[in-house]
Amino acid sequence: MLIAAVSDIHSPKFFDLFVKSLDLHIDNKKPDLFLLVGDIVDRGLVLEYRKIYNSLFGKINCPIVSCFGNSEFGPENTELMKKENPEIIFLEDESTVFDIHDKKIGVVGTKGSLDRPTFWQSKNIQGIMEHYRDRTEKISMLLNDLDADFKILMTHYVPTYKILEGENPVQFPEMGSRFFEKVIIEKRPDIVLCGHAHRGKKQVWIDSVPVFNVGLTLNNGITLIDTEKDLKAGLEKFF
Repeated sequence: MLIAAVSDIHSPKFFDLFVKSLDLHIDNKKPDLFLLVGDIVDRGLVLEYRKIYNSLFGKINCPIVSCFGNSEFGPENTELMKKENPEIIFLEDESTVFDIHDKKIGVVGTKGSLDRPTFWQSKNIQGIMEHYRDRTEKISMLLNDLDADFKILMTHYVPTYKILEGENPVQFPEMGSRFFEKVIIEKRPDIVLCGHAHRGKKQVWIDSVPVFNVGLTLNNGITLIDTEKDLKAGLEKFF
């Protein structure tokens, strides 16, 4: 199975790089899933989401699945994005299953959680830490109950500090959650995709589960993952 994934387009900021990457990396490929892992538009610019979809039209003939990031802003914006882009499957702490190559492929999508809310969140969102704890538990349950041969977790916020190497360590708690590591180790999705860390690492392992940072600028384009070739357990990569 070939997965195409990208986050942090922040359209219109990096829209041109996204389109260039489509032309370079997707025209001769046939991905089985195209995953949009949050911060697809910049600062709640609802109309930019349609630009992203239109740029995929005629090039992508597979399901397009998205979770939201912090730059999509609040429910008023995200509901409008969903309404105006019905061709995209949006997952907000939800799961879905596809039949691909005679296998059931399950996807869980979430914005993710933080260990420490940002200043704006602390000031404006009552009970934000309780919300993050509840979300972590819900994602654990979704992975546990997902009836699939291959499980994908896509979370915009970073699910492990390991992938934040290159960012300012003081900011790690406001970029992701170490509690997601426990979820990943216990529920063992086959692959985890995240974004948000523009200067983080491209890939790490949590136990034997691969975690990919699919940020557009970090990877200088869309990330392509061949599940038959790219998901060998950590130590096997060295032999």
